[in-house]
Amino acid sequence: MTKTTRIGPAYLLLGMRLLHHRQLRWLVLWPLLINAFLFIGLTWLAVDQFGQLLGWLTSMIPTWLDFIRWIFWVLFGGFLLLVYGYTFAILGNLLASPFYGPLSERTEQVLTNNIQETPISARHLLALAGSAMKRELIKLGYFLPRILGVLALTLALSFIPVLNLVGPAIAFLWGGWSLALQYLDYPADNHRQSFAELRGALKKQRLQSLSFGGTVLIATTVPLLNLFVMPASVVGATCFWFDHLAEDRPSLKRSNNHRPQT
Repeated sequence: MTKTTRIGPAYLLLGMRLLHHRQLRWLVLWPLLINAFLFIGLTWLAVDQFGQLLGWLTSMIPTWLDFIRWIFWVLFGGFLLLVYGYTFAILGNLLASPFYGPLSERTEQVLTNNIQETPISARHLLALAGSAMKRELIKLGYFLPRILGVLALTLALSFIPVLNLVGPAIAFLWGGWSLALQYLDYPADNHRQSFAELRGALKKQRLQSLSFGGTVLIATTVPLLNLFVMPASVVGATCFWFDHLAEDRPSLKRSNNHRPQT
């Protein structure tokens, strides 16, 4: 397999383009419905909590420093937008995880032009759901302590002049790394690679992983677009896997003559 010259953001765009593929459409429908309900609830909650929290923060500023209130709006608003996007991604992935494994598997078949026409039965989906939830719990065990640590650090830095500019950057880098892990875990799981092994493999592809995950994080903060970002990220992550992580798995290698057909 020849090394690709694609950069991280290109994989999300490729995932978006492949969502309408006739072999993938039906696997995308249910995640989209789940994401729609989640979007409505989380958006309402985020707007409400943002107004209250920002009002509390700005109330502590002396009147003679009113001119820096807009800085709080920009910095804290950007931080909460990242938190919103990241939270949306985590909850959406947890709820829709039973569909993302089969979506990644079918994407692999499209990429190799080796479509299996056998439909996925309800019993098979239930078995996949149990396995997917176990895998999601393993990931949550890795993510949650680090999320709390990053959140505490960025909130502490937000009260320190100059250093408060670093907080959103830390949150963004962590969010990008964790979302790369989240989505690349679906093709990894399909090929029996443990979550710990995936982390080790991605550390060797850190810049590419961060650019892919960071692009996904930014896209999840955009209302309505974020409904499509998660299934597109699963598809894009599967393409990423082929291009960067499949060298030691001969059965995954693509011929340069193979192109996904729509």
